[in-house]
Amino acid sequence: MSWQAYIDTSLVGTGNIDKAIICDVNDKTVWAATPGFSIPDKELQVVYNAFKEGSSSPIYGTGIQVNGEKYTVITLSEDTLLTKKGKEGLIFAKTSKAVIIGHHPDTVLTQAANNTVEALADYLKGVGY
Repeated sequence: MSWQAYIDTSLVGTGNIDKAIICDVNDKTVWAATPGFSIPDKELQVVYNAFKEGSSSPIYGTGIQVNGEKYTVITLSEDTLLTKKGKEGLIFAKTSKAVIIGHHPDTVLTQAANNTVEALADYLKGVGY
């Protein structure tokens, strides 16, 4: 399956995610994305740093900015970051080789969106990614 097929089928195709990106865990190269959805490198670097810093990350107090919108950090673990802006949110899941980013609209519960993103992350981990 192509990287774009993972976006189209495993993420957006579920109805829980409306926009998504899969990128390289090391250099942030985008492997696939929903057309028109991108995150500036500088903003993505904040997320990468948060994964490295863990619970000591300053994003708990500051939140993150994505495309000029502020998202509040709900949960940060070694390989998952959940954020919210009102009822919509962004979920970031890290594997050994990729970062999966999923945006959910305000009509979808964060937990349902998180389950969708983490299911793909778990699958990719299982096949060496």
